[in-house]
Amino acid sequence: MAKEEKKKEEKKKEEKKKIGPNSSDEKKKVKNKKKTNNTQGFKTAEVIVLVVLTCIISLTMGIFLHNRFGTTSDKYDKLIADNPELESFIQTYNDVIDNYYEDVDKEQIISDAIDGMFSSLDVNSNYLNQNTYDTFNKQLNGEYKGIGIEVINDSNNNIVIVSVFEDTPASESGLKPLDIIKSIDGTSLLNKETSQLVEIISNSKKDSFEFVITRDGEDKTIKVQKDMVVLKSVTSKIFDKGNQKIGYIDIDIFANNTAEQFKKQLEELENKGINSLIIDVRDNSGGHLTTVVSILSELLDKDHVIYQVETKDETEKYYSKGKETKEYPIVILANENSASASEVLMSALKEQIGSVIVGQTSFGKGTIQELQELKTGDSYKITTKKWLTSKGDWINEKGIEPDIEVALDDDYYANPTEENDNQLQTALQQLLQ
Repeated sequence: MAKEEKKKEEKKKEEKKKIGPNSSDEKKKVKNKKKTNNTQGFKTAEVIVLVVLTCIISLTMGIFLHNRFGTTSDKYDKLIADNPELESFIQTYNDVIDNYYEDVDKEQIISDAIDGMFSSLDVNSNYLNQNTYDTFNKQLNGEYKGIGIEVINDSNNNIVIVSVFEDTPASESGLKPLDIIKSIDGTSLLNKETSQLVEIISNSKKDSFEFVITRDGEDKTIKVQKDMVVLKSVTSKIFDKGNQKIGYIDIDIFANNTAEQFKKQLEELENKGINSLIIDVRDNSGGHLTTVVSILSELLDKDHVIYQVETKDETEKYYSKGKETKEYPIVILANENSASASEVLMSALKEQIGSVIVGQTSFGKGTIQELQELKTGDSYKITTKKWLTSKGDWINEKGIEPDIEVALDDDYYANPTEENDNQLQTALQQLLQ
């Protein structure tokens, strides 16, 4: 039992080191294309969580219990004495519970109250309910049990598939991007939120589902198995240009398994004799700090600073853990949705070895959030610190400007191919000079 409890505690601690995208169902990938029109929804950038925190019970929950059940303590009295404004909060809660004309869901009231606390803070401090937190974890863990699709609600409130992951039950079953999901196992999903589909799949003990989808105006029934889905966050290739072999690595998110994928694919590119490298973090809104540190440690030796952290009292520098610094030139592709961990990577390579950034000014996320878990299973993250670039620049709300500014052409939006990706083509030309 002691070993099991220890494993559970270690798992909880590891979860609290996470950073990354929020739980918005908006997504950039339509028809499995990498870059899409800026008018489509993108995941709001999240920030780096550096500090491991222990699980806590909500302060407000303790106050409520005290008031409702008459618990007394010197600690409580001191709390009220130090924070007299809490009295009106408690009084309002009690009045609602006692006098509202219908029964009140106390858990929902508390959940809404906690959620409301964050409305007066910055946009990066927010409340995560259990479903949101589970989605957050799946993305950053890099694997989960499911079917392997990403969905959004369209303007008609249909649930639409925007991406089907490779080598997953969904891809094997024949589900495709732009399919409209009408029902699952006979349960209608018309005018339903995507969270309801996610909840059905996540909570079900079944190993297969029957989907009714609409494709090109026709309804189809497709059976889909439920299995472990490993998210592929890194892809690579080589461009043969002008007697040069230019390596290309695209990083979608900095998940748990991203560094391992990056290392493997970088080694494959180097074994094929690349002369230079393009790292694409367009629309990458962040992930684990440990992951971006591991990736940078494949590119920079231990003498190079990666980032700094500033508190009220001090500023601390954090270094690469690498053994060597790559000698070939590196160009980074970025846009306004490249954020957080992506900006750590961008700034470190730009400032430390002069890597060129092509594209558009990045998102500008220079604050640090810490994740706290409530007894209910819900969580929240709150801004606590600043992170600075390796040379001490705070990029919050201003982003990192590219060395070569290039906006995607309309031709790309009309026909999203590598040839029409003028940002990519500019990066290639930069390495051929």
